[in-house]
Amino acid sequence: MTYLFLGLAAFPLFFLYDINSIIFKRKVLQGCFFIGIMLLILSTGGMIAASWSQMEFNVLRIILSGILALFFFLLLIYTLFFALPFQETYIQSQGLPKVCKKGVYALCRHPGVLWFAGFYLFLGLTFMMPLLLAAGILFSLLNLLYVMFQDRWTFMKSFEDYGEYKKSTPFLLPNYESIKSCIHTLHEERRR
Repeated sequence: MTYLFLGLAAFPLFFLYDINSIIFKRKVLQGCFFIGIMLLILSTGGMIAASWSQMEFNVLRIILSGILALFFFLLLIYTLFFALPFQETYIQSQGLPKVCKKGVYALCRHPGVLWFAGFYLFLGLTFMMPLLLAAGILFSLLNLLYVMFQDRWTFMKSFEDYGEYKKSTPFLLPNYESIKSCIHTLHEERRR
């Protein structure tokens, strides 16, 4: 249960990181996002290690769910750390950077939420641990609240064109047009 609380503690740190980036701008609080990520990793690893001996071994389920968990984890890492082109995302125009509207960010405004939930769902199915499944649900709900906060407050103050991006790109669930746009921009990137 301690590991669950460690994971839950990550989310107030994420909120604090965003609030600090807009209001306080204190250097000491800039590490909150990183510390939150470390708490989630420690929490997840701890839950798996603590329940390892009770794990129900079904090789086919472990392989299939494990592959899907890895797939969603890699999508999450790509989306959070590699899908944002540095120049277009961080080059400032009149004080505020512009939103990245290509690739996975053409799919929806917060694709990481989908990958995060998929990772925890399939990780929970891989190990068939009730605590890990429950934690994945709680973490995913808190992550959804966090991106709703970002969508309505943080990003509106952080990006020059976020209001326009909201009009053209779905919040969370991709639609036909956004899927088409995602595929088109990914093909453009490959040609470069």
